Amino acid sequence: MTGDGQAARTFANSELGGLADPANFTAPLDLRNQPAARLLRDLETMIEIRLAEEAIAALVESGEAKCPCHLAIGQEAIPVGVSRSLRQTDRIFGNHRSHAQYLAAGGDLSKLMAEVLGRAPGASRGMGGSMHLYAGEHGFLGSVPIVAGTVPLAVGAALAAKMDGKGDIGVAYFGDGACEEGVVHESLNLAACYQLPVLFVCENNLFSSHMDVALRQPSDRMSRFADAHKVACEVVDGNDVVAVAEAAALLIERARAGGGPGFLEAVTYRWRGHVGPREDIDVGLRRSAEELTAWKRRDPIGRLAAALEARGELDTPALDRLRMGVGARVAESVASARAAAWPESSALLGPVYVAG
Repeated sequence: MTGDGQAARTFANSELGGLADPANFTAPLDLRNQPAARLLRDLETMIEIRLAEEAIAALVESGEAKCPCHLAIGQEAIPVGVSRSLRQTDRIFGNHRSHAQYLAAGGDLSKLMAEVLGRAPGASRGMGGSMHLYAGEHGFLGSVPIVAGTVPLAVGAALAAKMDGKGDIGVAYFGDGACEEGVVHESLNLAACYQLPVLFVCENNLFSSHMDVALRQPSDRMSRFADAHKVACEVVDGNDVVAVAEAAALLIERARAGGGPGFLEAVTYRWRGHVGPREDIDVGLRRSAEELTAWKRRDPIGRLAAALEARGELDTPALDRLRMGVGARVAESVASARAAAWPESSALLGPVYVAG
């Protein structure tokens, strides 16, 4: 079955219900009396992530960026909402699509651009590229391209945090595709058995590479795996920064208090393809121009901005000024990265060998 019939079958079998249907959740967010200052900071961070990734997309298209770049445009609300409740002493681990997670945790924008261009001041000294980011001073302890590879690292970090007894937690970001890796289930089991303070954040964008979840799994709800391991879970609209922040806060507070691991499933959709700047509307079940246009109406930035405008705390000129200010910072970071030095050839073996 293909086309509309296949899409209808997929939605009929959805355990996520309306969360997986782009026709829903397009209205301005329910801000629930949250303070304007907090929401405006969230908006600015999401805009920074969006404009930074658009700049990276341009670097890829021009050929300046040689490393593979996986973009999270459309998914900005998830790491921004989660990061509200995180400390710099928490231990955060990303995946191959981690620009947003790195920036939301407090990672330096200029270091990100330098890393993408392979320059020495980069987040990983210009040696790792887009998929190997590090900001230890903010608790972001690394991202790697191995699918699900950092999930057990976060569990191990959570074990260490529990032994330290200071209330810190481990955090693992991963996608719905990673849930097909055995190590995710082993990690959930270990975390549950030892009641470890770890937050599993599943950014469920309904695709693994180019393949729709309906072609890979019997259900589109990843939190069923948390249920199987007796891990507390929350399922939210991943394009609603308020809903993400509230659900994450509950699970994180519980973990810090000794209540064990939590699993946050945030349902979202990436606007660009699996890797690179293309929208990839010619591949994958339901990956069509019409489907992408529908999901763009659930834009996490637009819905937050509209809600703030409706509450009288933002207007179009102020939003334009915010975008211009962030855009200037992004442009400056790209310019400084272009002007930065390449790593010295003597640095090639430094991270590999240690003198005896």
